[in-house]
Amino acid sequence: MTTPDASQPAQFRAAIEAMHRATVHPSIEVGPIRPPQRLAPYSYALGAEVRHPDSEGVPEQTEGDAFGRLILLHDPEGDEAWNGTMRLVAYIQADVDASLAGDPLLPDVAWSWLVDAFEARSEPLTALGGTVTSTSSVRFGDIAGPPRAHQLELRSSWTALTDELSVHVEAFCEVLAYAAGLPPAGITRLGARGSAGTADA
Repeated sequence: MTTPDASQPAQFRAAIEAMHRATVHPSIEVGPIRPPQRLAPYSYALGAEVRHPDSEGVPEQTEGDAFGRLILLHDPEGDEAWNGTMRLVAYIQADVDASLAGDPLLPDVAWSWLVDAFEARSEPLTALGGTVTSTSSVRFGDIAGPPRAHQLELRSSWTALTDELSVHVEAFCEVLAYAAGLPPAGITRLGARGSAGTADA
């Protein structure tokens, strides 16, 4: 684990440490990736994807069948739109079969995965919002991949009301597991690894 930067706010450092205490599905690989810049004074990001036997770590960019990103934004002064100081932004994409992609209830079901994941943990949060999209693509010409592909995409954001962000990582990975169609299984601890984030001066 990279030594946390003492110049960063204690709340931000504590939140990142909590993220690495999360326990997730053993088939999901989670690790730090480069966070976006200029969205907040401080930011940190985790990448997650369904682990395959030949995979090594969590890449910055992936074309896997199910992956996601969870970004922590922190503004010590608070943000009126966030109604707090810690905003989490999540993105999940997963390949789905044609029959599921064509189900008009798929977006509602996928959103309920996220809501239920937080409700099951009784985790306080506010300003939860997002979109769920089911897409289909057809490949033509000299391009790799199946002729037709279908994906589920979930974009969401919310404001954490406590620093215990391990619960948020666990809820996020639970949704990824549902989207990937992973069977129920035991959980794996992330461990205290990764850097303490970056400050955008």
